[in-house]
Amino acid sequence: MPDMLGTRIRNRHKHFWQDPEAENVRNTLFNSDDPLDKWKNVKNWQRRLSNKYNSRNFAIAHNCKVPDLYWCGRNVEDINFDELPENYVIRPTVGHSSNLVFLMKNGYNLFDEKAYATEELRAILQQAVNKNVHLQFLVEEFLKNEQGEQKIHKDYKFFCFNGEIACINIVDRFSPKTGNSTFYSEQWELLQSINKIYPSGPYFAPPACLPEMIAMAKELSKCYEIFVRVDLYATDKGAVFGEFTPTPGMGHGFTHFGQRLLIDYWDKYCGGKI
Repeated sequence: MPDMLGTRIRNRHKHFWQDPEAENVRNTLFNSDDPLDKWKNVKNWQRRLSNKYNSRNFAIAHNCKVPDLYWCGRNVEDINFDELPENYVIRPTVGHSSNLVFLMKNGYNLFDEKAYATEELRAILQQAVNKNVHLQFLVEEFLKNEQGEQKIHKDYKFFCFNGEIACINIVDRFSPKTGNSTFYSEQWELLQSINKIYPSGPYFAPPACLPEMIAMAKELSKCYEIFVRVDLYATDKGAVFGEFTPTPGMGHGFTHFGQRLLIDYWDKYCGGKI
């Protein structure tokens, strides 16, 4: 079948990011108490939520849980590592594919399985902000999973269309680019693969906080208005917001089944929308 889904996603990426004002839209920072009409006062306002500082504040504004924030900014010399807890997460406000994300546990990054001295981390962050005038970093809580463990989390990815959930993807991640993947309906029925980014994995029982996750994904997706993937975590304090993904995989890797399912939802619930 024609790659209609990939074409739509790549068309969105073009319209979002080839606009000369795109970076100003994305990197103008918002607070959780800013009114909704302020968030939405530009065309394709959803670009603001591709900034992870903004997206966490948008989630807070909708009464969603987010990781505790220890520090945010560009001046990485101001990070006082001595005051941070033993385990923490560093991630950039702009980026994808877990680039420049550090899951630090006792000085060891679980993502690349390397130990880092704090000054080595600081140098890496400094080099990154020197290359991008818009980039900031978040230093956040290392969430515990439902079993109370601090380890690489399973990603729960909700493919959503204006408040409707087409499918839920669990990625059992071993590293930023390796892991396995399974797909479920909202009723937790096992589905065929939607995409081929990761090999198929085993069946997982639903998380204890699944009802909370579903409610969160629907609420945020309804406010987002157009197709988006809402990425969440199942933790010992319930469902926690991760990020919005507006152009997953740049439209690549979707199976025939995945294309049919997502195009059907797009046409039914987001017809005529980018």
